[in-house]
Amino acid sequence: MSIPLVADKLLPNQDLACSQPSVEPFKAETFMHPYRTHHCSQLAVSDVDSLVRLSGWVYRVRDHGNVLFIDLRDHYGVTQVVVDKDSSAFSIIQSVKLESVIRVDGKVLARSGDRINPNLPTGEIEVRATSIEIMSEAAELPLPIAGNAEYPEEIRLRNRFLDLRREKLHANIVLRSQVIASLRRRMIDQGFTEFQTPILTASSPEGARDFLVPSRLHHGKFYALPQAPQMFKQLLMVAGFDRYFQIAPCFRDEDARADRSPGEFYQLDFEMSFVTQEDVFQAIEPVLHGVFEEFSNGKSVTPPPFPRISYKEAMLKYGSDKPDLRNPIEIADVTEIFRGGGFGVFANAIEQGSVVRAVPAPGAGVRARSFFDGTNQWAKDEGYAGLGYINFKGGEPGGGVAKNLGPERVAQLVSQMGLGPDDGVFFACAKPNVAAKLAGAARTRVGTELGLIEKDTFKFCWIVDFPMFEWDEVEQKVIFSHNPFSMPQGEMEALQTMDPLDILAYQYDIVCNGIELSSGAIRNHKPEIMYKAFEIAGYDQSVVDEQFRGMINAFKYGAPPHGGSAPGVDRIVMLLADEPNIREVILFPMNQKAEDLMMGAPSEVTPKQLKELGIRFIGDTKPQTPN
Repeated sequence: MSIPLVADKLLPNQDLACSQPSVEPFKAETFMHPYRTHHCSQLAVSDVDSLVRLSGWVYRVRDHGNVLFIDLRDHYGVTQVVVDKDSSAFSIIQSVKLESVIRVDGKVLARSGDRINPNLPTGEIEVRATSIEIMSEAAELPLPIAGNAEYPEEIRLRNRFLDLRREKLHANIVLRSQVIASLRRRMIDQGFTEFQTPILTASSPEGARDFLVPSRLHHGKFYALPQAPQMFKQLLMVAGFDRYFQIAPCFRDEDARADRSPGEFYQLDFEMSFVTQEDVFQAIEPVLHGVFEEFSNGKSVTPPPFPRISYKEAMLKYGSDKPDLRNPIEIADVTEIFRGGGFGVFANAIEQGSVVRAVPAPGAGVRARSFFDGTNQWAKDEGYAGLGYINFKGGEPGGGVAKNLGPERVAQLVSQMGLGPDDGVFFACAKPNVAAKLAGAARTRVGTELGLIEKDTFKFCWIVDFPMFEWDEVEQKVIFSHNPFSMPQGEMEALQTMDPLDILAYQYDIVCNGIELSSGAIRNHKPEIMYKAFEIAGYDQSVVDEQFRGMINAFKYGAPPHGGSAPGVDRIVMLLADEPNIREVILFPMNQKAEDLMMGAPSEVTPKQLKELGIRFIGDTKPQTPN
């Protein structure tokens, strides 16, 4: 950013033909910009002896008796301002409160020796103030701006405009803007065109609750804010636009998590025509790799092509369809080693349909027994039956599991898993889904406790070949497992001839460091296949025609094969900023209860507004807890 030192006009009595100024004395304040000639990260040694004007917030004040040092901060950075005791500005700044907005006129001086601050872009200079004006006095602060002390969420969110002045959070939001600009540029370079899809649309069952907007013109009817531009982007493909993207706002009435903001979020939404699954991967991998490499601060990034891991393999090896590949631990199925063996608890459970998953703990055998007992207790605290274990010391197995299993089967275990002489191993025994979940959580805990998680790297992978359907134990029926609009592998023939639970879909997730960035799919663009897929899940044709009328009708007029995905912008920035909570990369986030404490939303509205919308409350207005 370049700000002119003087106003863009000639000095008095000077024209283009004359280079000599008037004898009238030059007054800097007459020709300087009213607020600043430079920003607070711009001045350097080359500016020494210049007369300058700066404006910003009083970040810190250090009183050295006869001289005051002010750290003046604006959006760009910090400049040190020096005020001598004999200056008229001394008394003004002595009483000013932190975070007041001031204007400083002064002269740039060079720092020397140990007064140079190598950690500051302006650390080689300072501005000796000749005058200071307080433009806006700050009240007593509810939280300090300087430093990185943690403060309660309620205080931070209620005063978010102050929270955003803090250095780290301010940098996160700037990073977010830069990431979005980079994503946009890279998508355009990949041949995508940006389009904006509607915000007010129709409600549709997409897995989360809609935010509903009542219609003033059509009482009793509601718009919905889009959970995602899913149908619109598919309609764009039917309309012949080929490669679409947008930085899309999405709205879902769902509970908050560390990696999910309640209410709204943004995603890099994109769709492509005439493509296979592999084409989608090849289009988006350079974008994600490039953005992460650009903002990684030296961390390594998985180069394309990213690893492809089937859903089945991921659940077996990592106990999760969001594996963190920085963790080298791989889970193994050791059910057959325990089947009919001497460890009766597991052997009996296997006969009842349970499986045994083994989680190696490299080098843990030399640890105290408390490590193993503590991990077992952790599993119980998480609501599981617990974890069995064997700890090897010098190749000798220890613990009740090894004693009852017997040396021959323990040797099989060591051979199958490649265990070392001082390794440990934990066992999760339960029904397949539960065992996978427990083993996956144990893998993360053990890898963290043993310091095995690789640092300074972003590890990407694709999870592919998701099941098209799954069995719902509660409803006792087949349901869609991932996305009802995905194309089944094998298309109509698979739907007609295969067990629904064996059908795979062209569905995929992109995962980085254990965080799911997005789901995606090659879409089902054929009405007859869509009708059949919904029929298997228990919906007749009329349901599809009613709830997805726009899309299913469009497909009847010639739809190209198409597919896409939508990596989450908030999660991308969260990873790049190394923040554990997504709130730290969002300008004005809601709290865990989906409340905006700063603006007071949600709020009550007036009876007049309700009347215009044809709405009235009956009885208790508080939402009832679902059964």
